[in-house]
Amino acid sequence: MSDHSTPTPGPEASQPGAARRLAAVLLGLTAVVTLMLCAFALPGVHGGPHRVPIGVTGPQTAAQALQKTLDGDAWDVTVYESAEALTSAIKDRDITGGMALASGGVDVYTATAGAPMAGGALTALGNTVAAQQQAKATVHDLVPYPEDDPRGAGFAAAGLPMIFGGIFPAVILTRLFPGHAGLCIRLAGAVFFSLFAGAAATAFLQYATGSLAGDYWLTALGLTLGMAALSMTFIGLEALIGMAGIGIGAVVMMLLGNPLSGLGTGPYWLPSGWAAIGRLLPPGASGSLLRANAFFDGTGAAGPALVLTVWVVLGLALFLVADRRGARATRAGGAAKAPEPAGV
Repeated sequence: MSDHSTPTPGPEASQPGAARRLAAVLLGLTAVVTLMLCAFALPGVHGGPHRVPIGVTGPQTAAQALQKTLDGDAWDVTVYESAEALTSAIKDRDITGGMALASGGVDVYTATAGAPMAGGALTALGNTVAAQQQAKATVHDLVPYPEDDPRGAGFAAAGLPMIFGGIFPAVILTRLFPGHAGLCIRLAGAVFFSLFAGAAATAFLQYATGSLAGDYWLTALGLTLGMAALSMTFIGLEALIGMAGIGIGAVVMMLLGNPLSGLGTGPYWLPSGWAAIGRLLPPGASGSLLRANAFFDGTGAAGPALVLTVWVVLGLALFLVADRRGARATRAGGAAKAPEPAGV
């Protein structure tokens, strides 16, 4: 009796499949790198003043003439009756800055903590206007960054840690408490993590680096809401569609949310469409809320707080859908294993 054995395919047989997989991986990685370049480079390339709201005051004829000259794609100019009205509008965040015209010079009013790049551009514009009048421009920064961090470097760097602060809890809690049985524990973990991380991050930025001002508890509450919006969304995505959900969320938050957040530039420095998208994503909304609470005593906080609340509710809705689906699967599995009644 002869022994017939099936020959084992050699390395050559698997080479076409391996080559196709390798080509797909390389193309995918190239696409990811290209998307990252687009996401991070294009906002910087196209950055600049886009309908930045500013005010002017002074002699009526001169103020209206300057308004007519400046009003356009870069600046959105409003004429105010007095310098007091102008500065009040800046502190109330109706405008980002402005100029008061006088015979002896030009007073430039900025709020660097609210719109750092726009403040710099407005200062340059004020110097130009003053030079045309053969006068001098005097800059008054009404809302500066704290003295310990005058350029706002710590504030601008908060974006990526917030995003990773949403990803890491979802990944780690999923590993520690997997499946439907651990779903509620993962949700509770995300909530408590947001509380702890929000308080700790605010303490670090306010007391260790001196990057924030204002009331600590108000700022910490806002940052907690931002962390909850991210972590709850990631937890909900993972519960519903698995680790792929975390991957999808990470791509959106890192490739869109971070570069469009405006943390380093302030609002109005991106084209209006991109800026709107950035403010509707958790990193941008969290940055806007942090800016409002830390530097403007909560003025302008309602909009970003509402956006973040919607993201928290979305994460909770994803969680509830996943929980209901898991409960149905558990009941179906239990019914399938139930023993049949014995016959008479």
